[in-house]
Amino acid sequence: MGSVSSRSARSTTESPSVVERGAERRDETSAPPLPLVTVRDLTVAYDEQNVLDGVDLDLFPGEMVALLGASGSGKSTLMRSLTGFAPISSGSVRVAGHDVTNLRRGELRTLRSDVGQVFQQFNLIPRLSVMTNVLTGGLHGAGPINVVGSFSHVQRMRALELLDRVGIAHKASAPARSLSGGQQQRVAIARALMQQPKVILADEPVASLDPKLADSVLDLLREIATQDGIPVLVSLHVLPLALAHSDRIVGLRHGEMVVSGATADLDAAALASLYDDEEHGDGDHH
Repeated sequence: MGSVSSRSARSTTESPSVVERGAERRDETSAPPLPLVTVRDLTVAYDEQNVLDGVDLDLFPGEMVALLGASGSGKSTLMRSLTGFAPISSGSVRVAGHDVTNLRRGELRTLRSDVGQVFQQFNLIPRLSVMTNVLTGGLHGAGPINVVGSFSHVQRMRALELLDRVGIAHKASAPARSLSGGQQQRVAIARALMQQPKVILADEPVASLDPKLADSVLDLLREIATQDGIPVLVSLHVLPLALAHSDRIVGLRHGEMVVSGATADLDAAALASLYDDEEHGDGDHH
């Protein structure tokens, strides 16, 4: 698998705070970083049909990895398997120290609090303010209805800091429904950061955005990966975006990992062939 450069890897002794994650860097002579996500020989089957078949994947601190593949290749299923939302038929999945294949319900909640997720449809609460939507990122699975208004001053200051970081602090008091698509996705990213994740999964986060906005959102995600030492796995459907914004690319075809390498080393024509079977439809299960 590809390795991460020293400029973006985290020290193994650092504090989990965002500031220190970004400030500390691995020394050139130190041991290579351990992956925060390790998938080995993963198989996921529905109705006795393999949707993922023998998939291997490592995600290292500080790298942005693009996940490519045609509709039905298994991208969404792979994403869901990393948070325990897909039934694992065989193989092993470890995410941020959690053995996903052997977690109880309560342990799954802890796992999901360590994984920030960004979705195509933003998944904001339209009637609530931008600030409150970001604050819900720190709830770790608790429903927002009973806790709105109960956030501490420290939490509110952190949320405002994150909104400033994603360039939308001036909209903190506005209802989420009043924002453009690109603005809503930035709020969603700030919400994911609010939970202080160890890994970020972004499933088609720019599919509904125009090219300029897509570039800006992906630039932001890559900046977060590099500065905070958080691995970001982003599922994309547009090859040029993957080539422009990722450190590494992995590609699925019919549930098998057929491409894996540093973005600069991969052949664009070979990557384009991942989409040869697009007309066969979406085989991912939701």
